[in-house]
Amino acid sequence: MATTAIDGSAALDVSHKRIILASSLGTVFEWYDFYLYGSLAVIIGKQFFSGLNEASQLVFALLAFAAGFAVRPFGALVFGRVGDMVGRKYTFLITIVIMGLSTFLVGVLPSYGSIGVAAPVILIALRMLQGLALGGEYGGAATYVAEHAPKGKRGLYTSFIQITATFGLFLSLLVILGCKWLLGDKFDDWGWRIPFLLSSLLLAVSVYIRLQLAESPVFKQMKEEGKHSKAPLTESFARWGNLKLVLLALFGATAGQAVVWYCGQFYAMYFLGSTLKIDATTTQLLIAAALLIGTPFFVVFGWLSDKIGRKPVVLAGCLLAALTYFPIFKGITHYGNPGIEAARTTAPVTVLADPANCHLQINLTGTATFTSSCDIAKSTLAKRGVPYDNQAVAAGSVARVMVGNASVDAFEGAALAKADFAAQSKAFGASLNSALDQAGYPAKADPARSNYPMLIFLLFLLVLYVTMVYGPIAAWLVEMFPTKIRYTSMSLPYHIGNGWFGGFLPSVSFGIVALTGNIYSGLWYPVVIAMMTFVIGLFFVRETKDVDITA
Repeated sequence: MATTAIDGSAALDVSHKRIILASSLGTVFEWYDFYLYGSLAVIIGKQFFSGLNEASQLVFALLAFAAGFAVRPFGALVFGRVGDMVGRKYTFLITIVIMGLSTFLVGVLPSYGSIGVAAPVILIALRMLQGLALGGEYGGAATYVAEHAPKGKRGLYTSFIQITATFGLFLSLLVILGCKWLLGDKFDDWGWRIPFLLSSLLLAVSVYIRLQLAESPVFKQMKEEGKHSKAPLTESFARWGNLKLVLLALFGATAGQAVVWYCGQFYAMYFLGSTLKIDATTTQLLIAAALLIGTPFFVVFGWLSDKIGRKPVVLAGCLLAALTYFPIFKGITHYGNPGIEAARTTAPVTVLADPANCHLQINLTGTATFTSSCDIAKSTLAKRGVPYDNQAVAAGSVARVMVGNASVDAFEGAALAKADFAAQSKAFGASLNSALDQAGYPAKADPARSNYPMLIFLLFLLVLYVTMVYGPIAAWLVEMFPTKIRYTSMSLPYHIGNGWFGGFLPSVSFGIVALTGNIYSGLWYPVVIAMMTFVIGLFFVRETKDVDITA
């Protein structure tokens, strides 16, 4: 078992490989579950929220998804404190057990039809429990690897934690596609549970490996010398000197890293499937191909950050993303579903509505309702993936949609009973979709017109930006903070960045698209956050690659 730091001149031996593998398995779990739940949200909505209408099923399924993100920073506080007081090894042994069991139990949880309202309540509780565990997992893994790594190689060694995140995505895609292929229609009924149940194998392997490890040598030495923190939360967040570092780490590093990661992976998948109407299997295969090509660059940029610094690599990724997201996503539309571009030219869509009745449809809690005629019209168009213009009309007017020369009236739903609202929504959707079909707006992408090599290339560029910001981030965060409060201090900005700034990106971006009618306007959210991180990081966050992390 490894008990001392790795010698800088030594090769990576079996013991050190075990350290990296054991520490990285948590990120495998994190992204395995993330893609499982995100990809299966529609099925999960039907299984656990079947007492609601179809639209609400998806909303509440995504709410349960978001619950895991919302509590991550609180997990960072709880388990970060334990990690700085008790030790790195035992803390992230606890977190991976909680995380693994929470994923597994989703696979055996009875549906709404079996146990009623208890099903969604337990589902959300499991998601929150997993989010808490995840809040303590990443900081422990990054700290543990970095404190074993030699000076001058921390970027390289911690980049392997990031590369296993991609392995988790691959694994989930392979399991989902394999189960769909084997089970066919049965997958939606009960086969969806199998990917969650298979997580028990990951859990068993990771617990076994982590039990073989010793405590971090840096933490062990600090504790033997009596220098460990007795109150890591107070020292981390109640003293301005360190709190300032936490805030700089959030706004000058992890916020931008998070939106680049989530935009390059999850939002890109959403854009392909929901906006461009490329079928789910093709979308997953395209994402998988881009990941396969881009994955080695996690290690490349981790290694590069040991040579030129963490700061230039991460900030370059944020800047490139901010400058090129719009042309890249326009290219994805051009090569993925050119029919949208053609229809937009020949039969432009315009929403004519009272601006006072048009709202930003961001529903982070799942409790907001949007029943004005403007919101109904825009939401229907956004779900169809149709770009549109806005034209103001007299106050109090009922919104209508112009598709070329055809006009479709929306309706005011605020005063309607739930059943009547659902019936009118269905009728309006059918009329609008008929007009869109006649105008040539494709209901789904035509595979014969899609250019898959170019799509993979553009998706690879998005993945490349992900590797730039994500490869060096663990080393950068570890090096920002002193040993005695490192676990706590680095965990909170990482999970606020990735849990809140990144995790809510799809909801915020969809709301922006629905409000503006521009299918690319949702990109303003990651662009603004990435530019914020670039500016703050450039002027206020220090380079850390040569610091002594034993201090």
